[in-house]
Amino acid sequence: MGRLSGKVAIITGASQGMGEAHARNFVAEGAKVILTDIQTELGEKLAAELGENALFIQHNVASEEAWQAVLAEGEARFGTVNVLINNAGVIGKIASTVEMSDADYRFVMDINEMGVFYGMKSVLPGMIKAGGGSIVNISSIAGMFAVYGAPNLAYVASKFAVRGMTKQIAIEYGKDNIRCNTIHPGFIRTPMMAAATDEDGGEAVAMIPLGRLADPKEVSNLAIFLASDESSFITGVEHIIDGGMTAS
Repeated sequence: MGRLSGKVAIITGASQGMGEAHARNFVAEGAKVILTDIQTELGEKLAAELGENALFIQHNVASEEAWQAVLAEGEARFGTVNVLINNAGVIGKIASTVEMSDADYRFVMDINEMGVFYGMKSVLPGMIKAGGGSIVNISSIAGMFAVYGAPNLAYVASKFAVRGMTKQIAIEYGKDNIRCNTIHPGFIRTPMMAAATDEDGGEAVAMIPLGRLADPKEVSNLAIFLASDESSFITGVEHIIDGGMTAS
């Protein structure tokens, strides 16, 4: 029996990076996993590799209608969703606030904030009916502290919003045995991180007391714990995984 046996999970942004690691490790721990992403080819390949307990669905998280379609198809295959990992996100344009356009700002907020909102809104009725569930929202250390030296108001605002929404859901639906927590990763070795710096993290590594980037699996280990019954009395909490970067 795996730590997630009996769980049915939706993992967004699951085609690569942290989402891929979550999908691989959730299946390995016994969960049935609905992988979603806009990157169809990578997602379908991963689901085929993971086998019968994985289903890929092409998905724009910024669309409420798309969320309903994912839920319908996923639950028809595996049953009621009792775990949601809101992992999909974008960094967006690095620009000072006065240089950021409405379109740039809304693009980030639509995916990072509205995508999380739609996801939670979609799965909550089923979780309530089933008697409980666990929602894990992937925020960022930029959801704990403002970012110095790389201005991006939209990204910071979206990640703080995820943190706040999580606390509200935890309070609002605790009576229904639904838990909601955030994970706040620092610098993780993913394609998104490599695009922003380089494969080894560039100058960012100097800011990390442990002196290295994290492997995506290290974040997945935390997500597995929060999705599992092992964390049954933990809700509404920020879980920082950054190698000590924010300790100062």
